[in-house]
This record gives sequence, structure tokens and C-alpha cells, in this order.
Amino acid sequence: MQIKEILQLSPESQNVVVKGWVRTKRGQANIVFINLNDGSTIKNIQAVVEDGGIDEETLKKITTGACIAVSGILVASAGSGQAVEVVAKSIEVYGTADETFPMQPKKHSLEFLREKAHLRFRTNVFGAIFRVRHALAFAVHKYYNDNGFFYLHTPIVTASDAEGAGEMFRVSTFEPNSAPKNEDGTVDFSQDFFGRETSLTVSGQLEGELGAMALSKIYTFGPTFRAENSNTTRHLAEFWMIEPEVAFYELEDNMNLAESFVKYVIQYAVDNCKDDLEFLQNRLLEEEKSKPQNERSEQTLLEKLSFVVENSFERLTYTEAIEILLKSKPAQKKQFQYEVGWGIDLQSEHERYLVEKHFKKPVILTNYPKDIKAFYMKQDEDGKTVRAMDVLFPGIGEIIGGSQREDNYEKLMTRIGEVGIDPENLWWYLDTRRFGSAPHSGFGLGFERLVLFVTGMSNIRDVIPFPRTPKNAEF
Repeated sequence: MQIKEILQLSPESQNVVVKGWVRTKRGQANIVFINLNDGSTIKNIQAVVEDGGIDEETLKKITTGACIAVSGILVASAGSGQAVEVVAKSIEVYGTADETFPMQPKKHSLEFLREKAHLRFRTNVFGAIFRVRHALAFAVHKYYNDNGFFYLHTPIVTASDAEGAGEMFRVSTFEPNSAPKNEDGTVDFSQDFFGRETSLTVSGQLEGELGAMALSKIYTFGPTFRAENSNTTRHLAEFWMIEPEVAFYELEDNMNLAESFVKYVIQYAVDNCKDDLEFLQNRLLEEEKSKPQNERSEQTLLEKLSFVVENSFERLTYTEAIEILLKSKPAQKKQFQYEVGWGIDLQSEHERYLVEKHFKKPVILTNYPKDIKAFYMKQDEDGKTVRAMDVLFPGIGEIIGGSQREDNYEKLMTRIGEVGIDPENLWWYLDTRRFGSAPHSGFGLGFERLVLFVTGMSNIRDVIPFPRTPKNAEF
């Protein structure tokens, strides 16, 4: 049985076997207390070794980080902090850990733990984060399954750049210094494995749209890659994206789906990760004590999560948002780092002002200028804006980006020409506008940003097991 299950038992002097990794060992000559954790819960179980119960040689091998199996009797705990404990009758040591084991029972910085990403799962904070991450991933699939969506596996290797940014990782079997060349000196990708230039995908959206044009409601949930040389606390080179795509949905339907979905998965985590979220909340409260009063959060982690679930998201257009920002104190006093004006791509500081200071709740912005958005977004009748939709959250800014897609073949062809994309490279995408086109919409949610928000962590590198960032692919 896992420790999570054993801790829920009524102690009736039954025989149990507990297996896990030693967190602490303390005691005197006549009694020793060993705290064990197996990852199933943030709570440890205490094994008590009474005088002479286990031989000295075995006890010497039991140090922090060692892996052991304890066979014994489950009894009511005499000490505070736990309801039950195990009186050890025999102990088997699976693996020892000497004094160089880096996860000793003391406070470690998150920077240090990133350097030990192969072992940081064994700390309370990262055990909690990755249990919450699992619950959120499960909730994603449950939400879409229960709402009639089909899970579509879109390709990881692609020849199209869905975002048009060009920041993609090339996939090739060519030797770096001996790739065959064309007469003009460019690389001859016709001789490469796929017979053309290919990259790791930045989004499953374009292929997801193809599925929606037959299955009506699909979603993707897979790894995506951006070769963006960014070292911020919000960017990764490899991350996971959730992308629903729905036929017959227009912009309003898309907003309703985004709000319903994100509230559901957050509530699922609150309902199923109580111990872990309370631990993470207490960790944040301890950190807050060292901050000046005016920099401390007004809400605890669980209050913030409940606040998002219980409030309707504020909905307004990009143009309305710009007007609010221009009248704001930070704009008037020139305190924004980036200047505000119609046509700008909103920065995180602008998004967070709208959410945290002005509306004090999550915000959905719509109808952005077409020049700052992707080619596939449906154009508004004014010719200036598109039916885009971004969901903005406190603490992180944009968490969801989506739109109603352009379903008119001629308009899409014109827009592709404007942004300089060769239609030949997207012939298959354009076909869906030629053969039974339909209104449809979708969005993308960066999964790590969701985990970041729900766990209250401040750096995205701490919510993915092995972060991939510029100059960092160690594990």
C-alpha cells in the first residue's frame, strides 16, 4: 500500500509494509524515529524503531535519501503531527545515500534545486508541484471528454510555421558541416530525410483545424517548441500546449469555452490537491513575510484560485483596453516601461494592470489590430481588427490566446499574401476553405503557465520536470 492509503487507515495493530525514501532520522539509543515518503502524498509516515528492534548495522545505513522497506505494526501515534505510525519489526535497505546526498533536510534555493533537477522531485515543494501538475493534466482530458471533444494527436515534426515568427528548431539528418547544397549555395533539403525543410512544431492548431472540419470538436495536448532566445521567468523552449478547435463556434462561443474550461481545471485541482495546495500556500506566506508590506499579495493562493473560479471574466475589446490604459496613472506618470498606443502588442505590464489594478479579476480582450495577430484570424468588417481573444490572469498576464478563424477562402488568400507566406506551403490548409468551409474557433493554453498560476510559483522552470531554456538541456 502507498503511504497515502496507509495514513487513512484506522490503527488496529495490523501488519503493514511501508516503502519509500528517508526524509529524516532522529532519536537516541533506545528509540529512533524515521520519516518516510513515497511521493503519493506530501505527508510522511513515521516509523518507530524501539530499543533493539533493528540491528545496529542496518540502522547505520538508514540516512536521509536512503530507500527502505519497513515491515511493522500500524498503531495510533503517541506524538503530535500524525494520527498513525509504524512500529518497525524489520527493515530492508534497498539503496543507501551517503552524506553527499544534496537533498538534506534544510531549506534549499530554487536556483540550487534547478541544478539538481534529477533529485528535486524528492523535496516537499516539487513533490507538491508535480502532483498538482498531474491533477491539472487529468482534468484537461476529463473536461474535454465529458464535453464531447475528441483528442487529436497532431504532428510534432512539421513543415509549417503556424505562428509565422520563424523561431523554430530544425529537424534534419544532415551532418552540420556537410549538408548538400543547391547551385545558389543554399541547403538542398530535397535530399534530407523528409525531402523538405522541417521543424519541431510551435502549435498543433493548423492540423487541429483539419480535424475539426470533420469531427466538429477536437483538442490537442502535446509538446510544442519555440527557438526564442528568451531567459525570462515566463518562457521555455519546450512546453506543453492545450488547443481545442471547434466547428461552428464563433468568437462568443470561444470565450465561453475558454472561461468554462479554465475554471473547471482550476476547481478540479482545488478539490483534489488540498494538502499540496495548502503546503504551497504556506510556503508563499512565509516568503511574503520578507517582502515590504506594499508588495505583499492581497490574497492567499487558495483565495486567488477561488476568486478566479467564482467571478465572471471581464470582457472588453482591445480598443477599450487601450483607452483605459491611456487614462491610467502609470501611463499619465510615464511609469509603464512600454508606451501605450493603439496598435501596440500589449506587454505583460499592461495586461497585469488591467487584471490586477483596474478590473481586479480575469479579463478577456477581443478584436485586436490585425497587424499584430496571426494570418489565420477572421477579419472584422472594419478592415483593421480581427476576432482575436486573449484571456489575461493576475500575476502572469496572457494565459490563453485564440480567435475565430478566417473561413473565407479569398480573404485568407489575401492575408497570406500580405504576410508573405507561400500558398503552396499551406495548400492543404487552404483546401478546408474550398471544400465545405464553416465558421470555427479555437485557442491555445500554455499548460506550464496554468501550472504556474495554480501552484503560485514565480518561475516557469519550476513547474516542468526538466526545463529546456537557452544554453540549458542538462537532464
